[in-house]
Amino acid sequence: MSNYFPSISRLAYEGPKSRTALAFKHYNPDEIVEGKTMREHLRFSIVYWHTMCGQGADMFGGPTAIRPWDEGLSGLDLAKARVPVFFEIAEKLGMPFYAFHDRDVAPHGQTLRQSNEYLDTIVALLKEQQQRTGIRLLWGTAQLFVHPRYMHGAATSPNAEVFAFGAAQVKKALEVTHELGGEGYTFWGGREGYSTLWNTDMKREVDHLAKFLHMAVDYAKEIGFKGQFYIEPKPKEPTKHQYDSDAAACLNFLREYDLLPHFKLNLETNHATLAGHSMQHEMEVAGAAGALGSIDANTGDLLLGWDTDQFPTDIYLTTQCMLVALKYGGFPTGGVNFDSKVRRESIDPEDLFHAHIGGMDAFARGLRIAAAIRADGRLADFVKQRYASWDSGLGVSIEQGRETLASLGAFALEKGEARANNSGRQEFLENLINEFI
Repeated sequence: MSNYFPSISRLAYEGPKSRTALAFKHYNPDEIVEGKTMREHLRFSIVYWHTMCGQGADMFGGPTAIRPWDEGLSGLDLAKARVPVFFEIAEKLGMPFYAFHDRDVAPHGQTLRQSNEYLDTIVALLKEQQQRTGIRLLWGTAQLFVHPRYMHGAATSPNAEVFAFGAAQVKKALEVTHELGGEGYTFWGGREGYSTLWNTDMKREVDHLAKFLHMAVDYAKEIGFKGQFYIEPKPKEPTKHQYDSDAAACLNFLREYDLLPHFKLNLETNHATLAGHSMQHEMEVAGAAGALGSIDANTGDLLLGWDTDQFPTDIYLTTQCMLVALKYGGFPTGGVNFDSKVRRESIDPEDLFHAHIGGMDAFARGLRIAAAIRADGRLADFVKQRYASWDSGLGVSIEQGRETLASLGAFALEKGEARANNSGRQEFLENLINEFI
């Protein structure tokens, strides 16, 4: 293990009364909730891109946090130096999983062949660290949005050779994800969209995207990769419109192109809000379709209109997430993946620990509260009673397909007027939730 944090031991659970800054107040990995440990429910994952590559740069300013392990290094030497530090952080946080893009862990070479060689070098180091620590790969992915060749997209590029380069990069990323025992593989479109429809053949681009994903499904079978495939919705930034704009759009695309049997969704809070939705909404949409796979745990600043990727600390948010997750059976192959970064002004390496502690504690509280709400039963009972008219008589007959417009027209004419509606009682329900939070 590297020793960039000699004063930090593996973090422990000390309970809500603890005043130790580097300790968990709520995340107790061995605590049993609804028959499973918190560790099993939450399946926390730390990301390589923000943790090791994020230096505080933004569109208005350069890096503010040059890490001590980065100083004086570049290229492959820098990539090698980051690996043991990353696993030191993950191990001391008690993270069971991690996630990466191919070009986060290894740099671009002058050619694709050289890039692949760089990646192989780093993958060997990642494998050594996985074997040493027991930390597993939640999912891998290919970075198909930073390189200038992907300026018009990868799978949806108007340039067939760019499509080919993207396919070659995904081929390699799938191979290394398989080699590292990854439990899944994620596609985030990045630039798979358009800036203006004046120069875009949307039908052709979306057809190409589907073809690209089918190629990935076929190649996974060829190499024996059995991990779960995910699509991660995002509505905008960097393109004005992205084809994977929200959960519903992704599901429609997957159904249209016969890809739904092979894919689930990896949902992110900041992307949900950019799409004009709540994370609870996006998770419900995916869960109802049997496609809730994994979540990227972060949040945005509602006063800012871009993807700020802040660590989640809102207990209402994490409670909503875990209520939906528990409702739909949790994350069998996915997890709670911290696609989050410290703020530009947080320049001390130790801030990486404080940030993850806050997110892990917030989700632990959300899990515990969600389980308590479910055990209490009043919320579920209210929803059941609200739809009681569908559980007998006319409602059952409609749901079972025994009614027609003609039969319902006759019913309404004879009835004269529908029965009086009951109150939605939103304020009562908000107060009910506040009893637990």
